[in-house]
Amino acid sequence: QVQLVESGGGLVQAGGSLRLSCAASGRTFSSNVMGWFRQAPGKEREFVAAIRWSGGTTSYADSVKGRFTISRDNTKNTVYLQMNSLKPEDTAVYYCAGKGGMVLTTSPRTYDYWGQGTQVTVSS
Repeated sequence: QVQLVESGGGLVQAGGSLRLSCAASGRTFSSNVMGWFRQAPGKEREFVAAIRWSGGTTSYADSVKGRFTISRDNTKNTVYLQMNSLKPEDTAVYYCAGKGGMVLTTSPRTYDYWGQGTQVTVSS
C-alpha cells in the first residue's frame, strides 16, 4: 500500500500563487507515476499534471500549462505542484494520486492510490 498526504492548500487572490505538497510513504516503488487531479463542486475529477519518479517526465492539462509546475524530490518521496497566476476557475479540491507503470495517464480511473485532498480557493 501507498499512503499519500497532501498539504499546502488555502485561500488566495486571483493572480497569486500556492505550492501543494504530496508526501508518499509505504510501498512507494509501486507508484512510479504521480499525478495531481482536482474536483470542483458539481464537476467530475479532472487531470491537472503528472510526473514519473524516475526521469522526471511530466504532463500537463492544457488549462494549466505555463502556470503550474509539477516536480518531485526523490530523497523526500514528495511531489509538488507549484501553482502561479491562479484564477477563480482553479478553485477545487486538489488530490494527489499514484499508479504503477511508466505511462503518464490522465484518467483518474487508472490511478490506484489517492490522498485525502486539499482545498484551494481563488478569490476574484
